[in-house]
Amino acid sequence: MTTIARPTLGFGDRHVTWRTIDGFEHAAYHILSVDEKARIVDLLFKFKANERLLLHRLGAAYRTLVLQGELKIYRPDGTLQEVRPVGSYVAGQAGGEPHTEGGGDQDAIVYFTNREVDGPIYEILAANLTVQATFGIPEFKSLLAAQAGAGA
Repeated sequence: MTTIARPTLGFGDRHVTWRTIDGFEHAAYHILSVDEKARIVDLLFKFKANERLLLHRLGAAYRTLVLQGELKIYRPDGTLQEVRPVGSYVAGQAGGEPHTEGGGDQDAIVYFTNREVDGPIYEILAANLTVQATFGIPEFKSLLAAQAGAGA
């Protein structure tokens, strides 16, 4: 079977209201749902082209699907660990190596579903790996309420 490389088409996000958080440069989000009972948080992230998000560690099982562009994953020392092209689906467990991530040559849009949430989903880390901030179900519920209140 021959695989033909095709150009990446843009994801139709004209009906998605992207939101940002002060201090989190190079990324925007749109929360799809927060199900506290099922312990699931679903959201879209948009990573700016050729930029990186803050260093972080994952505290929940997750699944990702790259909808536009490519998602680049970097080790804490800045070396490229992995490139996930459009259409890539990855399932992973909580923990793992801290990392940064960002878009390739175009903005990347990625669907994230965080499952089995029991505490922080994301731990934002300083360069020395100390925890600077956390995002779990309470924080995502608050962000979703603000998003809904803004008409998104």
